[in-house]
Amino acid sequence: MSFPALPAQVLEIIRAGTVIPAVPLALTVNRQFNPLRQSVLMRYYCESGAGGIAAGVHTTQFQIRNEKFNLLEPVLRVCAKTVDDWSIRNGRTIVKIAGVVGKTDQAIREAELAVSLGYHAGLLSLSAFRNDSIETMIAHARAVAQVIPVFGFYLQPSVGGRVLPLEFWRRFVRISGVVAIKVAPFNRYQTIDVVRAVAEEGRAGEITLYTGNDDNIIADLLTPYRFTVEGRPVVVTIRGGLLGQWAVGTKCASELLNEIHEIVESGKPIPGELLQRNIELTDTNAALFDAANGFAGVIPGVHEVLRRQGLLEGTWTLDPDERLSPGQAEEIDRVHRAYPHLFDDAFIAQNLGAWLA
Repeated sequence: MSFPALPAQVLEIIRAGTVIPAVPLALTVNRQFNPLRQSVLMRYYCESGAGGIAAGVHTTQFQIRNEKFNLLEPVLRVCAKTVDDWSIRNGRTIVKIAGVVGKTDQAIREAELAVSLGYHAGLLSLSAFRNDSIETMIAHARAVAQVIPVFGFYLQPSVGGRVLPLEFWRRFVRISGVVAIKVAPFNRYQTIDVVRAVAEEGRAGEITLYTGNDDNIIADLLTPYRFTVEGRPVVVTIRGGLLGQWAVGTKCASELLNEIHEIVESGKPIPGELLQRNIELTDTNAALFDAANGFAGVIPGVHEVLRRQGLLEGTWTLDPDERLSPGQAEEIDRVHRAYPHLFDDAFIAQNLGAWLA
């Protein structure tokens, strides 16, 4: 069974670990797609030092696939073109990842669309398989991996995922078309399952782990996971982040990841300030993602920060009933005052005019 290979430069970026923001959807006041503001977001992420972008994912709103909106292709196209144009002008490759959802027929169509638009990998959601067997999910993943290199995705159950046992991950990581995994169960035990499977199946040098645990970003990136495999020690680290949280404060995130890589690779002691920043980032995420209300306002919360900074024109989503929860705006006010160093206000203000031109 053959699987498509990534360009060497793209694979190098993924394996080194990078910042990959999950891309929000830009809409007009009439809830129509806004290509200009979508492009502005892409320019912001590229200029911020992100090494990749992920479009057509949860933060982009899964409803873009509904026949009523039919926005998957237009959104993926605008994101890819803007990133490619920026890459050509600046001589820096940006990894392009497309969300791939649904049962196998749909997922393959989406993977084929992503490949046709120049996307390098597919972030594979298993939300459509909530009641299916491990065997069914593995067959699905293998079929998609024959079309596009796969980012696995452990999605937290509270927003549509399911608990995936260690046995699933053991079998999943054996698929040679899997190049990375976004680990986002918001659960330490389940995070360890994924890392352990990669270590014990001998894929530690081939599958790169990315945190999607927006509630524990810095600790995930700092932590060495040590396992004994056939009598030998194996150490695995989470190298980067593919995060909705990093759709805001992306320049700060890029600087943070560079700092963490330097500490991890040098073996220097972890500064207490960095552990404090982990809690600050978690507190910020609680406000943006609306943890107090079961994540009901997660997408409007991200939009609200981008609106305040001038990147988006409003917090509109495709669902008119999806809006900030009561008290969420005040929580965003609080964390913005408390942790201004986690936002990119000055950087955005300095460059917004050029991005809009």
